[in-house]
Amino acid sequence: MIMPLIKGLALTLKHYLNPFKVITMQYPDEKWTPYPRFRGLHELQRDENGKEKCVACGLCSTVCPAECIELEGDENEQGERFAKTYEINMLRCIFCGYCEEVCPEEAIFLRQDYELVSENAKDHIYNKEKLLVPLKKKK
Repeated sequence: MIMPLIKGLALTLKHYLNPFKVITMQYPDEKWTPYPRFRGLHELQRDENGKEKCVACGLCSTVCPAECIELEGDENEQGERFAKTYEINMLRCIFCGYCEEVCPEEAIFLRQDYELVSENAKDHIYNKEKLLVPLKKKK
């Protein structure tokens, strides 16, 4: 009964007397580096011509266990399908990565971003314009 108490006290003293080993990270000043397989914010990809890769097949919304993805497909003049509307409710998303795995066009990826703070719940509903990768400027 007394031995576990002594072990606990010894562990506490060991950490108390070693002030050089810092455990706590000062968050706004120090940023956490995510692991390579970390799944953060979603991102819709573009092809080499700058067009969005999503063909609105609906597999991502079908496979999503949280049912946070809503999209509506349409066709352009050439008969190519595209997502007319694409929305992800980040308040419902569980960041499982199923949408990324099931996408046949590799149009959606989960980035390394983890800061999703907002004062308004409506800011957490990401539309297509927020999710699309910005166009690269040609030099």
